[in-house]
Amino acid sequence: MIEALTGTGLAASSGMNAYLPLLAVGLLGRFTDVITVPPGWSWLENPWVLGILTVLLVIEFVADKVPAIDHVNDIIQTVVRPTSGGITFGAAASGETFTLADPSTFFQNGNWLPVVIGVVVALFFHGGKAVTRAAVNVTTAGVGAPVASLIEDFVSVVLVLVAIFVPVLVIFFIAVMALFFFWAFRRWRRRRAAKRARLAATVPAS
Repeated sequence: MIEALTGTGLAASSGMNAYLPLLAVGLLGRFTDVITVPPGWSWLENPWVLGILTVLLVIEFVADKVPAIDHVNDIIQTVVRPTSGGITFGAAASGETFTLADPSTFFQNGNWLPVVIGVVVALFFHGGKAVTRAAVNVTTAGVGAPVASLIEDFVSVVLVLVAIFVPVLVIFFIAVMALFFFWAFRRWRRRRAAKRARLAATVPAS
């Protein structure tokens, strides 16, 4: 159960920042005993992989804070973040039920289940992040994008730490974030409806 919570927390973090959880798992697996990465995922500890993840993390960190570019980045990350979520769940949830010891056995004996769970969790949080960012950009004309991005990065870091060191709190964090995303989505829809109503009011009747 604890391992499943750890994997869920890391997958949720991947939905907001694809590379941070992967880098955390790789670094902790390579240099500490906090995480023991299953053999099939040991490539995460490779120095070259860690270096590439660091570069990609810096690129996303910058791109996500530039209005308009952040929207393009979110579109690209629609594939990357769920993939990252699947990998982090499969690599970090190391209990007997959830271990994915060898990626080549995805479709044997249900071992692909952890990856699917990670993908779904990350996709949900990626969607929530994208909707929230859209609401921020609309209400602030893009000015609030850097601030929103920094907050998302902070939440992602905290979620990684909680998932690894205090996994029992993952449920609480995910519940709070899900409620926030739901609130942001409703607000975004209301603002879109109000904008359409204003546009319709300015169009002269034929």
